[in-house]
Amino acid sequence: MSLFVALSRATSTLAKSSFSLSRRIQCMSNVPENTVYSGPISHSPNQRVTLTHLRQKHRKGEPITMVTAYDYPSAVHLDMAGIDICLVGDSAAMVVHGHDTTLPITLEEMLVHCRATARGAKRPLLVGDLPFGTYESSTGQAVDTAVRILKEGGMDAVKLEGGAPSRITAAKAIVEAGIAVMGHVGLTPQAISVLGGFKPQGKNVASAVKVVETALALQEAGCFSVVLECVPPPVAAAATAALQIPTIGIGAGPFCSGQVLVYHDLLGMLQHPHHAKVTPKFCKQYAQAGEVIHTALVEYREEVRNGSFPGPLHSPYKISESDANDFSIELQSLGLDRAASAVYEAVQKMDTSKSVGEGNPTSQ
Repeated sequence: MSLFVALSRATSTLAKSSFSLSRRIQCMSNVPENTVYSGPISHSPNQRVTLTHLRQKHRKGEPITMVTAYDYPSAVHLDMAGIDICLVGDSAAMVVHGHDTTLPITLEEMLVHCRATARGAKRPLLVGDLPFGTYESSTGQAVDTAVRILKEGGMDAVKLEGGAPSRITAAKAIVEAGIAVMGHVGLTPQAISVLGGFKPQGKNVASAVKVVETALALQEAGCFSVVLECVPPPVAAAATAALQIPTIGIGAGPFCSGQVLVYHDLLGMLQHPHHAKVTPKFCKQYAQAGEVIHTALVEYREEVRNGSFPGPLHSPYKISESDANDFSIELQSLGLDRAASAVYEAVQKMDTSKSVGEGNPTSQ
C-alpha cells in the first residue's frame, strides 16, 4: 500500500512538473502553438486577416479597410485599430524619405520598411509594394522581387501598378509562383513620366473604358484585388460592378469594395509647406497630429532651455546622501575638485527642486 501511495505521489509530481514546463514553453515567444509543422503561429482568420477573410467580406458586402504603414509604431496602430489590410507602400519615398515622387525608393529600402511593419502588424493582411524598376524588365525579375518581399520582408502579398501588357504578364507570373498579387489602376504614381504628373484618370470615355478593361485584365491574371486611384466615382462603380474581386478606392469615391489612405495624410501629420502641395484633395484628415507634434516639440525645447526639464519627476535614479558625500571625497582625493563641487551642488539642487515640487499641489 505504501508503495502504491509513493508511486501515486511521484506520478502526481511528474504531472505537475510537466504542466509547469508546458506553461513555461507556451510563454516563450519563439515556440509556436497549435501548428501542424511547428512553424509560425497559424494564420487563422481569428488571428491574421487572410484572402479567405477578404473574400468573405466582399461576398457579404462588408467594406474593406486598408491603410499604409512604413514602420513598427504605425503598424502597431493599424493592428490595434482593427484595419483589414496594411499596405507597405512605395509612397514611403514621399512621406518618409522626402522625395517628390515614389520613383526613387529602392527594393532594399522597401524591405527595411516591410520588416519593421511586419513586426508590429500581427492581424492585418500585409501587402508590400513592388518599387519602380524592380519588376518591369522580365517575369523572372518580377517573381524574384516578389519572392524577396515575402521571404525577406515578411509580407503576405505584393502590389504592382499599371495595366500594360508587361505588367499583366508580371502579375500572372507572380501569381503562378504562388504569391498573392494586388493590382493598381487609374492614377499610377510610378507612371508619372508617361501621365505627365499626378493626374486623375477616367475623365473621358476612352480613359474610363481603359480603367475598367485594365482592372478586368488584372483580375484575369489572378489578382485578388485592385486599387482604383483618382478616378471619377461612376468609373469606380463600373469597375466594381464588372469585377468579381474587391476594389479598393483612393480618391475614387464611395462605390468601391473598400478604401485606402496614407497613414501620414489621414492623421494630418505633415504640416510643413513642402508637404502641403502634395496633400491629396481626396484625403480626409481625421486628426491634426502634426500640430500636436509641433506643439510638443516646441514645449520640450523651451523646457530644456529654461532648465525645467528634467526635474525630480524625470530624474528617477538616486544616490544616497552618504554615498554622494563619499563620492565627492573620493573625487577630491583624485584631484578633481571641480567634479567634487558639482556633486555637492547637484545634490542640493535636486533636494530643493524636490521640496518645491512636493509643496506644489499641481505637481502631484
